[in-house]
Amino acid sequence: MAAVEKRRLAVAQAANFTSSGRPGVSRAAATAESEEDFLRQVGVTEMLRAALLKVLEARPEEPIAFLAHYFENMGLRSPANGGAGEPPGQLLLQQQRLGRALWHLRLAHHSQRTAFNNNVGVAYECLSASGRKKKPGLDGRTYSELLKRICRDGEAPEEVVAPLLRKIQCRDHEAVPLAVFRAGMLTCFVLLEFVARAGALYRLLEDPGLAVADRHVGQAVLDTLEGALQASDDTAPARYLEAGSRLGPDSLALAMDRALVARRPSAPMTREEFLEKAAALFIAKVKPVG
Repeated sequence: MAAVEKRRLAVAQAANFTSSGRPGVSRAAATAESEEDFLRQVGVTEMLRAALLKVLEARPEEPIAFLAHYFENMGLRSPANGGAGEPPGQLLLQQQRLGRALWHLRLAHHSQRTAFNNNVGVAYECLSASGRKKKPGLDGRTYSELLKRICRDGEAPEEVVAPLLRKIQCRDHEAVPLAVFRAGMLTCFVLLEFVARAGALYRLLEDPGLAVADRHVGQAVLDTLEGALQASDDTAPARYLEAGSRLGPDSLALAMDRALVARRPSAPMTREEFLEKAAALFIAKVKPVG
């Protein structure tokens, strides 16, 4: 019996060594390694890593919902949905691409320069995906449609954003390079924030009972804002927000006091008029495309 047990132990030990004399990899370890290789080969590992990086960039309040939306949009980038170019589904595919591009553009605020620029690049690649009979690239029609959707979804009055769109749009069949695309996206997002801040400023001026502001006071504030914008020689759209932020309470109060002292009977200034004039100051600083 002792001899039998000794031979059994020797066989078990031999089974754990390879022909080179090294200990063999256990079945569980080999399975785990093969599974890891499989995930890496099919791109799942890299996809999950990219998704987690997006969560860290955006830092959403609901990370799980964010990831669900992220993976839902990932499907639109697969080769199967890359734009076969069949006319019946082309319009739907284009709307899906626009929605996905817009989602990526909103992942990071424009002040987060690196993350925003990375997302602009992803949006550009998404919209530039080519079909079987098309060359890759972004045309002016798609670019202009995305600009309109950004402004429309931002709830800015149409009469406020229309002059900007006319200034930065491209012709339908014109090729749009990445630099122009990035500048257009940034300009739109900055304008929306500029208009939102102008709206908050107007709420401080308006008469709560009448929901309108004194025209002389409103114009004095606009003149002060214009002076701040003109003092900034920088052409970067984000700098216009900084110029507006430099309007301290003292300078605004002084302008309003002067307006009240020299006030004469006049028609009130509505919110729409105030926003339109404030946006016009911003748009005047924007360089037209081409």
